[in-house]
Amino acid sequence: MKRVLVLGCTGSIGTSTLDIINNMSSEFCVCGLQAHSNQQKLNDFGKKYNCPTLLSSVDNSENAFQKLIDESKPDIVVNGIAGAAGLVPSKVVLENGIDLALANKETIVMAGPLIKELAKKTGAKLLPVDSEHSAIFNLTERIGKKNISKIVITASGGPFRNYTKEQLENVTLEQALKHPTWNMGKKITIDSSTLANKGLEVIEAAFLFDVNENQIDVVVHPQSLIHSLVRTNDGELYAQISEPDMKHPILCALNWPENKTCYLKPFELFDHEMTFFKPRFDDFPLLSYAFECVKKRACYPIAFNAANEVAVHAFIEGKIKYPQIAKIVRSVLDSNWSKPLDSFETVFEADLQARKLAAELL
Repeated sequence: MKRVLVLGCTGSIGTSTLDIINNMSSEFCVCGLQAHSNQQKLNDFGKKYNCPTLLSSVDNSENAFQKLIDESKPDIVVNGIAGAAGLVPSKVVLENGIDLALANKETIVMAGPLIKELAKKTGAKLLPVDSEHSAIFNLTERIGKKNISKIVITASGGPFRNYTKEQLENVTLEQALKHPTWNMGKKITIDSSTLANKGLEVIEAAFLFDVNENQIDVVVHPQSLIHSLVRTNDGELYAQISEPDMKHPILCALNWPENKTCYLKPFELFDHEMTFFKPRFDDFPLLSYAFECVKKRACYPIAFNAANEVAVHAFIEGKIKYPQIAKIVRSVLDSNWSKPLDSFETVFEADLQARKLAAELL
């Protein structure tokens, strides 16, 4: 039986992971749980899964996560923490040589090369849980990286896919929080509407799969059934298709490298429509900024993520209008972020500087 530590257990990734464990109790057990601030729900989960090892971490310190790992003794850790706060626990997990099922894209966006180097050093497996990166990971493992010429990441297009530029100027918070396909937290839902989330995934894919900006395409696929594709050297496309349910990529990571029978409903091709569109880079500029960050590397991806987090939080609080999210990110990226990514200290320093600059712009 595999012992699973769930970070961010009260969020969408965490609750999906616990649902898997609940339905596959002969395969997995909960050995530890962490939540940011929802103490009541954390305690309830602790009782339900007979798990005394709990962490309610507001400070997000390395010592706190190390203690949690020491006490829970996991075989694998699912990191479903939202935002930049997920980087520190990812670092601690890999330092301990424990396999990491990673749903926190900021870990790779902010410190991809350092994280991959750390995993290689300790022998821990780094298993992507984002549905897009899980799809690419599986396709790459089965087809072979040397046979792949391009990665194609799918995007739902969010709730404003058909909005005109003028309509986008007057988007409200309520509108931005209504995603047509996925049920997620506030921040990631707004990121999906601006395509910043897809931008973060482009950066994540570049680091995870060692590709440059010219080897990544984005296609808008509103039904979210194809989670990503790869194009082989001979021009053919291979896709991973399943319902838009995060339990699939989570279960894939928990079971890797095996592919076991499970309780999830098999995907059927009948009664489904699949359509595809080119992304509107001009109207959703955050996606193009992400490609720019992939090209420039250094600390640009860190600045992109930090500025976007600050701007989105300001939009949620009603301090800025929707179009200003992209404008703040653009202004932050116009500064010099060319310092080499040589240590985690550099990562944290650049993140702090970018947040300060974004706050000043507000």
